[in-house]
Amino acid sequence: MFLILLSLLAADRVAVARSQRTEDVKALWSSAGLKAPPAEIYLRAFKKEQQLEVWGGPKGKPLTLIKTYPFCAASGELGPKRREGDLQVPEGFYEVSSFNPTSNFHLSMKVSYPNKSDDVLSDKEKPGGLIYLHGGCASIGCIAIGDREIEEVYLLSTDARVRPIHFDIYPSRTCEESDWSKMLAPGLAAFEKTHRPPKVKVDSKTGAYLVMQGP
Repeated sequence: MFLILLSLLAADRVAVARSQRTEDVKALWSSAGLKAPPAEIYLRAFKKEQQLEVWGGPKGKPLTLIKTYPFCAASGELGPKRREGDLQVPEGFYEVSSFNPTSNFHLSMKVSYPNKSDDVLSDKEKPGGLIYLHGGCASIGCIAIGDREIEEVYLLSTDARVRPIHFDIYPSRTCEESDWSKMLAPGLAAFEKTHRPPKVKVDSKTGAYLVMQGP
């Protein structure tokens, strides 16, 4: 019975968001010059600037900026997440691994932390997890953007047909703060050149990100 109630709550919450926000989301597509809905969505966040960007477009084509959202809350400081309880928002190249319509923070989208790089570099016993982009305005390692805002991002993302949805989190728009930041900079440069999510591999020994050049 409890699971049935959760399912009904989830369906109702998303249905209400869709009924109330469909025209707003269509307006976002239209203002970006995109057909509705975009086949592909790409997310990238900048911790220093406290901004989340949502990009979209046809599958495999250069993407267009749909909207930039300010963070409402994000805990920690610049630098990657390395252990459970450090309150850090991760930095690196991730994906949206699941959608949670029954979140305690209205709606949420799970970040695929820890990834292969984090498996090498983070605490082996307690690397932490359960990192989300969500509504509300509180954070213990997540990115909160507010309820109305997460409704837009959630609907844009669930409507997109291309999976996975890439979600890259950078320390800043310059990535000049540290050696770690500078290692992420090629991802920024690759996207600015192509408007395509950067293709990234991980060195299995060092955990370093290797941004692949070219198509």
